[in-house]
Amino acid sequence: MKLQLTKPIAFIDLETTGINISTERIVEIAMVKISPDGGQQIKRKLINPQMPIPKASSDIHGITDEMVKDAPTFKQAANEIKQFIDNCDLAGYNSNRFDIPMLIEEFLRSGLEFTLEGKKLLDVQKVFHMMEQRTLGAAYKFYCNKSLENAHSAEVDATATWEVLEAQVERYPQIGNTVESIVKFTGEDDIVDFARRFVKENGIEIFNFGKHKGKPVTQVLKEEPQYYDWMMKGDFPMNTKQKLTEILNRTLLKK
Repeated sequence: MKLQLTKPIAFIDLETTGINISTERIVEIAMVKISPDGGQQIKRKLINPQMPIPKASSDIHGITDEMVKDAPTFKQAANEIKQFIDNCDLAGYNSNRFDIPMLIEEFLRSGLEFTLEGKKLLDVQKVFHMMEQRTLGAAYKFYCNKSLENAHSAEVDATATWEVLEAQVERYPQIGNTVESIVKFTGEDDIVDFARRFVKENGIEIFNFGKHKGKPVTQVLKEEPQYYDWMMKGDFPMNTKQKLTEILNRTLLKK
């Protein structure tokens, strides 16, 4: 069974200055776009993060300050990246927890509007962990019978992730062979914000942290409006603040 696509899907892998989505920046992005007819396009860019790259991060992905000093900033590259993935579903390895949230944060910082509406988000790691419980390198060896050379090169990792998904579709008929069937199989949460400060229960956004955990966001905003100000001034991702503002605006409109 082969993966059946009704629209292009872009496999994304990022290398970054660190793992804090709120404060870290992208230093490399690779996107492997697969068309329904099997055609493949690859785009890779180094990005100047406009901050020093910690040695611990450079030791992992091999990208140094010197390598990115003449590279475009994300803001300069944002429109090119957006156009490349605009009509695509998005996929990656641990992408729903890291790569996609980080990418959204960078778009928000750049001021370029980018929406996930109409896009399926397929995290290949979820299929793998549900079936085999391994890492990307082990997944590549297990499914593709090849060693992952140059791991933590964004293009290598993104391409390997696509190959792993192709092999998973062949191996597990129960997951189906469409993006929709695989996303349904992995049971991805109904995402409100990527940091998961909010989650949905029965279609209602509730807090997923702190003293109001489990309470509807609209209820807290009505009873304790200063909590909105506290969050907007706090060290929360821009995506979280954006979603909180959307909920607040909806709440005000209902008054």
